[in-house]
Amino acid sequence: MVNRRIEPGPGEESVWDYPRPPRVEPDSRRVEVFFGGQRVASTTGAVRVLETSHPPVFYVPLDDVEPGVLVDSRQRTYCEFKGHARYHHLEVAGQRSENAGWSYAEPDAGFEALAGKIAFYPSRVDVCTIDGEQVRSQDGDFYGGWITNEIVGPFKGGPGTWGW
Repeated sequence: MVNRRIEPGPGEESVWDYPRPPRVEPDSRRVEVFFGGQRVASTTGAVRVLETSHPPVFYVPLDDVEPGVLVDSRQRTYCEFKGHARYHHLEVAGQRSENAGWSYAEPDAGFEALAGKIAFYPSRVDVCTIDGEQVRSQDGDFYGGWITNEIVGPFKGGPGTWGW
């Protein structure tokens, strides 16, 4: 696959206009996450991370996640920009989604706004929405991007895109 940038139309954003290193910005739209037949998170206090070639990733305040649905995972990763991430399973009504989300308890400098927040993989929950619009998952599931109608690519993550 060749990286052919899609020019954004009115009201759209191109992921190729996002910065590297990434930028964190507040987003006051209603962000909701559903799993196991129930809403597990709802907030108007999310932040989104914008990084070149990736759909935004939305981070929800942990205080806006339903109590008791997160279970710590042993999985850990490292991001050269944000620091050390820890993962969390979701458990609801006897259903479990392994490593459904991740957080940065002590993010690196410049990413302090991520402390106390969690990002969910749209592909590992039933539905994620932004102001009622259902989010589509980013191919490859590595980056966990949230694709909406306002975002144009192409997006890194799918087959043939790792060299971009």
